[in-house]
Amino acid sequence: MTTIPNASILSVTWWKSSASGAQSDCVECGIVSADAVAVRDSKNPTGPAVVFTRGALSAMVGAVAAGTL
Repeated sequence: MTTIPNASILSVTWWKSSASGAQSDCVECGIVSADAVAVRDSKNPTGPAVVFTRGALSAMVGAVAAGTL
C-alpha cells in the first residue's frame, strides 16, 4: 500500500464505488496499472489517495464485507 498526498496528480479515470451513498459519502477508484488501484474520497479530489495492489484491495473489501475489518 502506498499513499499519494495529492490524488489529482494521478493520471487515472476515477469512478465512484457502486456502494457509494446519496449523501456524498463516496469512494472513488482509479486504475493506476495492471496490478494497482488507487482509492480516494470523492469530496476531496486533491486530497490523499491510497494505492493498493489488486490482491490487497480485494482482501480488504472481502474483510469489510465479512465484518472482520
